[in-house]
Amino acid sequence: MGLFDVLSQWRNTWHENHVNHMKEQNKCPDCFGRGFFPLSANEFMFYSSLHECPGCNGSGLYTDWNHRAN
Repeated sequence: MGLFDVLSQWRNTWHENHVNHMKEQNKCPDCFGRGFFPLSANEFMFYSSLHECPGCNGSGLYTDWNHRAN
C-alpha cells in the first residue's frame, strides 16, 4: 500500500467518523452546526451567499444537510 493510499484511507475514515459524530448531535458536518463559515470570503469561495453554509442552508442542522446530500 502506497503512502497516498494510506493517507486517503485515513481521510475517508476521519470523514465517516466526523459525519457520524455530527449526526449524533444533529449538527451540519460542513459548518460544525454553526450555520455559517467563520472564515472570511476569498476568491476561492463561490457560494451564492457568503454568510450561510451551502450544505445546510444556514440552519446548522444535520437533517437539512442530509436532505441536501441525498
